[in-house]
Amino acid sequence: MGQKKLIKFAAIKEYENVLEYPQDMQGKWAAFFEVLGKNSSPIDTAKLNTSALTSPVEITPSKALTLELACGRGEYAVGLGRMFPDQNFIGVDLKGNRIWKGASIANKEALKNVAFVRSQIELTPNYFANDEVNEIWITFPDPQLRWSKAKKRLTHPKFLRLYQQFLFGGDGSNKESRNNRNVSGESNNATEAGIVHLKTDSPLLYHFTLKVIELYGLTLLYKTENLYAEANIDPRCLIKTYYEGLDIAQSNKIHYIQFNIDKVLPLELDAVLKEAIKDIPMDAGELLRMEAEAAREKKEA
Repeated sequence: MGQKKLIKFAAIKEYENVLEYPQDMQGKWAAFFEVLGKNSSPIDTAKLNTSALTSPVEITPSKALTLELACGRGEYAVGLGRMFPDQNFIGVDLKGNRIWKGASIANKEALKNVAFVRSQIELTPNYFANDEVNEIWITFPDPQLRWSKAKKRLTHPKFLRLYQQFLFGGDGSNKESRNNRNVSGESNNATEAGIVHLKTDSPLLYHFTLKVIELYGLTLLYKTENLYAEANIDPRCLIKTYYEGLDIAQSNKIHYIQFNIDKVLPLELDAVLKEAIKDIPMDAGELLRMEAEAAREKKEA
């Protein structure tokens, strides 16, 4: 590991807004952010309950909590934190040197409603309680172009089942509304389940996600193949990430989907999905990228 990475890994261990593989945090995030707003040193998560705190704090569980999964440098967690100071945001990623960037900006700007968790996404149900999360943003994830890697796509049912464990009303059983927002960013009290947002430059991942929504009967709230061509754009969608700027897919379009995971996802449908996605066309740019990745892997083997 390079010297710069080592320095960044050491730095985030001292950041009050970064937790690495946090234990016993389910249901405690409202308390965490209340304490974060008052502290400038690492927080003792073992004491994150009102009875154990040395000085009482007022916990506000009604504050919406949004996750940015595979957050990289955390542009969305930070950007949303700036836009909505009365809501809380957490970026999740395994790579600490990338998290360092967003966490450093949040500290510099005193964004006490922004935090980061260093961990694999597969472990997120260990960190969040049932109904604790209101929204999830997945922005420019690796599209995992090869069919054999489809289960690694962050909108595959394998992952959606994980999100259901902590996303508000994820199984459709919760009949209340929790400050969800529609595509224009306005309050949407009619929406009963938490919202998943996918923003990608990959046509394959876009159509794959639509196929998942259709096959499993999930509620599609909004879709567009060309986000920036829309007349009315949700201001949140104007936040741009480092990876968006790279335009890896070279599709010249940004695709966006907003949906609920409001149904049970039957395991038996996964085999149907596996066959159905073979009919999803791959554009020339992604085909060339997939071939290049396969050649590189063969060379490294």
